[in-house]
Amino acid sequence: MVSAVFHHPSPSLESSELDARQYAREVLMRQRARRLAQKAFFLRWVSPLIGFAVLVVMWSMISIKSGNTFPTPWETLKQAMDIFSDPFYSHGPNDQGIGWNIYSSLKRVALGFGLAALVGIPAGFVLGRFEWASQMFNPLISLLRPVSPLAWLPIGLLVFKGANPAAIWTIFICSIWPMIINTAVGVQRVPSDYMNVAKVLNLSEWKIMTKILFPAVLPYMLTGVRLSVGTAWLVIVAAEMLTGGVGIGFWVWDEWNNLNVKNIIIAIFVIGLVGLILEAALVRLALAFTFEDVKQ
Repeated sequence: MVSAVFHHPSPSLESSELDARQYAREVLMRQRARRLAQKAFFLRWVSPLIGFAVLVVMWSMISIKSGNTFPTPWETLKQAMDIFSDPFYSHGPNDQGIGWNIYSSLKRVALGFGLAALVGIPAGFVLGRFEWASQMFNPLISLLRPVSPLAWLPIGLLVFKGANPAAIWTIFICSIWPMIINTAVGVQRVPSDYMNVAKVLNLSEWKIMTKILFPAVLPYMLTGVRLSVGTAWLVIVAAEMLTGGVGIGFWVWDEWNNLNVKNIIIAIFVIGLVGLILEAALVRLALAFTFEDVKQ
């Protein structure tokens, strides 16, 4: 009788195999994490730098093709360094540094945008809360909203008899529509259960507005605010070109009259940078007050 002998792996051998598998798994996880980190770094920093490099190359080619009538990136950079070495000089009302021009434009935007918020946000709550108000004013909003903001500038000049209030009036008009519409949509999308609970508790209209509607509508309202301030910054440049005075739009137009293309290019970058800062600030503000994604 032959007996079969079976050899089982020793416990030490099994544990070593498990350790090797665990080690290999950890190595793969570290490699994957490293690749993800490298990809994130590339997308965050390297890709934008490549985009700017492409812009500089195209800009240089345009400058060469134009026979040096169009300034090169290096010439524009030197001019920008000279301009920003003293941005707040003042040699009279028609000769001021770029800092004062940006400040004047931002001040007009703040005044027009602030007035639009004071009117537009409460109006949006009323239109969203009461169906009769919505039926009454929605056709009027649909009629006036597509009108170009600059079409309102002559009305402002006629009524206010001045370029500065007319520009603020134009900002007010272009800023008010996104705030009204987004706030009204937010109120209309509040779950009906919330309003039923308010009726059961017999809450006053003020309590409903402040305790139920306002927290629920805040993401929509902040989206309207973000859209409004972006539109306002776009419009103020064109309005200042037409009205004159001190402002970044007037500065662009004045430099064009002086055929100073380098300063015009600098102004384009400044306008874009200020708009980017305003957009980022409002996104941060929105994220601070809501858990929803407001970057739409």
